[in-house]
Amino acid sequence: MNHPIKRLAGETAIYGLSTVLARALNFLFVPLYTRMLSTANYGTVTEFMAYIAILQVVLSMGLETGCFRFANKHDQPKQVFSSALSAVLVASLLFWGVCILFAHPVASGLGYLGYEKCIIWLGGILAIDNFTSILFARLRFEHKALKFAVFKTIKIAGELTFNLLLFLALPAYLQSHPDSLILRWVPPVPDFSYVLFAIFLSCVLSLLLFIPQLCKKGVFRFYPALWKKMMYYAIPLMLAGLPGILNDFSDRILFRFLIPASQVWRSELGVFQAGVKLAVLMTLFIQMFRYAAEPFFFAHAKEKQSRELYAKVFNYFTAFAVLVFLGVLLYADVIGLILGRDFRAGISVLPIMLFAHLLLGMSFNVSIWYKLTEKTSMALYITCSGLLVTLVVNLLFMPRFGYMAAAWAHLLSYAVILGLNILLGQKHYPVPYRWKRVGLYLGVGLAIWAISLLLPALPLPVKLIIHTLFILGYLAFVWRIEGATLRK
Repeated sequence: MNHPIKRLAGETAIYGLSTVLARALNFLFVPLYTRMLSTANYGTVTEFMAYIAILQVVLSMGLETGCFRFANKHDQPKQVFSSALSAVLVASLLFWGVCILFAHPVASGLGYLGYEKCIIWLGGILAIDNFTSILFARLRFEHKALKFAVFKTIKIAGELTFNLLLFLALPAYLQSHPDSLILRWVPPVPDFSYVLFAIFLSCVLSLLLFIPQLCKKGVFRFYPALWKKMMYYAIPLMLAGLPGILNDFSDRILFRFLIPASQVWRSELGVFQAGVKLAVLMTLFIQMFRYAAEPFFFAHAKEKQSRELYAKVFNYFTAFAVLVFLGVLLYADVIGLILGRDFRAGISVLPIMLFAHLLLGMSFNVSIWYKLTEKTSMALYITCSGLLVTLVVNLLFMPRFGYMAAAWAHLLSYAVILGLNILLGQKHYPVPYRWKRVGLYLGVGLAIWAISLLLPALPLPVKLIIHTLFILGYLAFVWRIEGATLRK
């Protein structure tokens, strides 16, 4: 495991194990929600998740990446993490307090009068998640991948348990106990508030896991001078991350305003989100890669052969991402059965969203240039360009084409972001990426998918056998190209 790529692969596997298990458990929510909730209720869940994702970027202040940068440069990394932890704690508690104080007007303004508790749950989720994100970042920095994996898995397992108890056990209990105090927190009939309450409880569980670490001396010691330097680096990342997350989730909010009045926007949003959820394997791979790759890129930045190393990593990432793309699409007939019947129309967005996320993962690889050169302000212009594409496409086409416009907006936006990162990266921090090889992987993957669409209607077992042969053929193709390098 001394070879840098082998070490990266090993840590990716460990992070991946936890993330795969966590997402596998999380994926069980999809058949649960699409059968226990209406399309409109699931659309409401999606809207709240969009608010959480957007606000999370602001509250985290870009400190996750900032901690990696300064912990590698500073001779006392503990000071870096303690300063970050103290600042995020104060910001998170202030935000939660505001949510509690203004729960009624916020709920009323969003059209959820009577669901003030959901605003409080939302504030608690954000406060606790942002606080523990620094603690998880420290585990990654210290290469404690196994501990990270265990804690993440416990959190998601807790969320699954709370969901199952709330949706499957609680309604029957409340029927026989109509005066239960639980009714002060959730309604007697399952709806979107059950989802938010389950997430809140899992966040509390995650925080409890870190109690022994939080009780250590010096955990909350604050260093103003160091903090000032960190914020100069991190704030541009946060500002860049905000349009980035808006780019990912603004369409969920725009459904409220752009879907024609003759349609129920919450139902449209619920169907769209169900289709997006089927692309989980691609987002899963990108996430587990990112956990290991970000500290890896910084750790090897000063080595002479670092840029050649980054190029090799990019090759392997693209080859595997195309494999995930094919794996999901060629077995979509089976995977789609996970959704409830009312939600299966959303499968139409799956190819578009899978390829969009593939481009986003490629962009993460090539965007390392502005982090290593400390030109983080450039990230703001890149992500704003992507956000502009998203907004224009949705504003022009969502009223007519609904959620299909949202899917295409993601694809076009991520393509623009990738293109800008490539052009600027090669100017400021040239990396010898093998573009012909990367393009070959993408072209072969798209060709295989296109051929599968042209096949005549076949019985499902025969179709799956043929598609499996396609997958094996792609693996043989990649192994022939990369096998010699991997065996070194």
